[in-house]
Amino acid sequence: MTESRMDRRGFVRGAAATAAGIAAGAAGLGAAKPKEPAPRTTSSILNYNENMEYRRCGKTGLMVSAVCLGGHWKRVDMMVPGIFKEKGWLSADLSDPNFKKNRYEVVSRLIEVGINYIDACTWEEVMAYSEALRGRRDKMYLGFSWYQEEMRKPNFRTATALLGTLEKGMGKAKLDYVDLWRITMLPGSSKHTEGEVEEMIKALEQAKKQGKARFIGLSSHDRPHIKWMIEKYPQIDVIVTPYTAKTKAMPEDSLFDAIRKCDVGFFGIKPFAGTSLFQGDSAPSSPTAEEDDRLARLTIRHILANGVITAPIPGLINPHQVDNVAKAVMERRELDEKEKADLEAAANRAWASLPANYEWLKNWEYV
Repeated sequence: MTESRMDRRGFVRGAAATAAGIAAGAAGLGAAKPKEPAPRTTSSILNYNENMEYRRCGKTGLMVSAVCLGGHWKRVDMMVPGIFKEKGWLSADLSDPNFKKNRYEVVSRLIEVGINYIDACTWEEVMAYSEALRGRRDKMYLGFSWYQEEMRKPNFRTATALLGTLEKGMGKAKLDYVDLWRITMLPGSSKHTEGEVEEMIKALEQAKKQGKARFIGLSSHDRPHIKWMIEKYPQIDVIVTPYTAKTKAMPEDSLFDAIRKCDVGFFGIKPFAGTSLFQGDSAPSSPTAEEDDRLARLTIRHILANGVITAPIPGLINPHQVDNVAKAVMERRELDEKEKADLEAAANRAWASLPANYEWLKNWEYV
């Protein structure tokens, strides 16, 4: 599968035969067993690197790197000063050559270390990463969401409107297909009517049938509703939802149990609680840069100790941060007592300093 040209008919045939392979490193730790044994080969793992671990992404059958790239670039102004035209990170000037260079270099390092999935959930991210991947799309799975024109907006809660968003986004980003269309719902997705959810599922199914999306899924922050949806709609291949340094399984009736039962891929957002886990500003010259790197690795290791998750998807602002999370994948998985205490202390500090618009993350301590 290359960017150069693959027609929809050939693509649909290829999507039916999902990738399989064995995981490098400790991929099997605690993970639910695949329904069919994976062949003893790495040849079908996209962008395989022997120093990266790969995990089966639920019923998609894709082998995905154990850490991936989340689309957000919240502190990229530390690398490209003045890039934000307004206060928010989404105001980055996408046409700025230094910003383009930064995103290109980050994607290049992802490819070098064997990471093979990028999750884009805003129109800005779709445009930036589609451009950064131009000519090398065959090295990376691309997740697509154009949240500004999806379920969070009342005018985009019908199958027709949602499919229009996908077509529009693919056209603007010059994409022939997306590997995963994961529609962004209201954070409290139970606020959607059942009829709206049905329309969303209809749109997802149609996109998959037409070969526009290889696999389909959703993003929500509403644990009970996610559980209801994946149990009711076996069409859902993947969910995108929070998993932080604080997250742990509830003793009974955990969402993780439903994810295993339904064989759904799971990408974890907000692993660093936005950037609240860190004491520094993420600048390479920060006096706490080394300790913040260590906390990032501890968090990745903590998350990957739960085999139900496919991969955490942190936002990364430079190649060094890519190297750091890749290093975490290959480090000893279980934290020792000191590491547990250090991570717990950092997570408690993060919880105490969460901005008001992130207070909801505290609902993801017991899952």
